[in-house]
Amino acid sequence: MQQEKEKKKKVKKGSVAVQVGLENEVAQRFVIPISYLYHPLFAGHLDRAREVYGYHPDGPLRLPCSANDFLHLLWLIEKEYGCHRPRLRQFHHALSFNSC
Repeated sequence: MQQEKEKKKKVKKGSVAVQVGLENEVAQRFVIPISYLYHPLFAGHLDRAREVYGYHPDGPLRLPCSANDFLHLLWLIEKEYGCHRPRLRQFHHALSFNSC
């Protein structure tokens, strides 16, 4: 059982785990290509995360947006990149974000 949890936490090289959710939502975990973080559409989400959560070196990156908004953002990025990028993976967790 512990080994299964460790496997779920591991992220493949070239990918990053992010947690997405608003204050009143259950956070959802996504594993996305690192290159998505450099996309101009992602910049606003990263700025907002810094404003809300500050800089946290431990754990996954947290983004204060709804899962639907995040999925739409990923759709836009994947549409621009075309089919040459790996598909995202989504995991549900029972974590919630702290409000600021």
